[in-house]
Amino acid sequence: MLGIDPADGPAAAAERVGVPTRCAFFTRDLAETLRAQGMRADIIHANNVLAHVADTNGFVAGIARLLKDDGVAVIEAPYVEPLIEHCEFDTIYHEHLCYFSVTALDKLFRRHGLYLNEVKHLSIHGGSLRLYVESRENVGATVKEQLAHEASRGIDAIGYFRDFSTKVDALKRDLSTLLRRLKSQGATIAAYGAAAKGATLINTVGIGRDLVDFVVDRNVYKHNKYMPGQRLPIRSTEALLEVQPDYVLLLAWNFVDEILDQQAEYRARGGKFILPVPTPRII
Repeated sequence: MLGIDPADGPAAAAERVGVPTRCAFFTRDLAETLRAQGMRADIIHANNVLAHVADTNGFVAGIARLLKDDGVAVIEAPYVEPLIEHCEFDTIYHEHLCYFSVTALDKLFRRHGLYLNEVKHLSIHGGSLRLYVESRENVGATVKEQLAHEASRGIDAIGYFRDFSTKVDALKRDLSTLLRRLKSQGATIAAYGAAAKGATLINTVGIGRDLVDFVVDRNVYKHNKYMPGQRLPIRSTEALLEVQPDYVLLLAWNFVDEILDQQAEYRARGGKFILPVPTPRII
């Protein structure tokens, strides 16, 4: 087993729990170095990595060089279709450089002598793909059906994406109108989820202290800090019961079911959540 991570903190944490880890970017050059040292992989896992990579071709070329002839690379990445269909604009932020269709991925892997042989849909992060990639071509029905679906929807052409900004503008307007109406009625509003996607949403819509009093998050390292841009203070999730705001804007909407279960007591006391995408609504 070998882990590869360019961030020294996670790399050190992996080492502490017994996972040998190289603190480096995974590139074709690194793959060549590992191969020269006699390393080849039966399985390569890359969950939520491909969308972050600046040198996409170098990354995939590295997989091709390191993977055994009968090996498999299992990759997870956000899927572009739900992003467009559900107006998930807040998942677009500095770490995410690409949003892939299966059509694009199939061409990307083939460019480097790899084949996308199976694909599964995941609900995580608003809609993701789990990709099974091999050096032998054995394309299954899941891939063939998805390629046909994307062609029928026009996802393989620019026209599919042209009105995305119009949808985003409408969502921004509707969410701002909803929040301002609630505030004009005397409601108190907090937010849940001090994540990157939350920062994108509040700054795009312009949600400041005039609309939201504070943000809560379970990550203790974020407590007593502020959301970038709008400077909303970040508190622990216990603050929802301590303050009992009338509404909570769910910035981490991709974990809606988990958070609603977690905040059952807040809801039992009459608290309500605001889901911002794909259409702002109160639940």
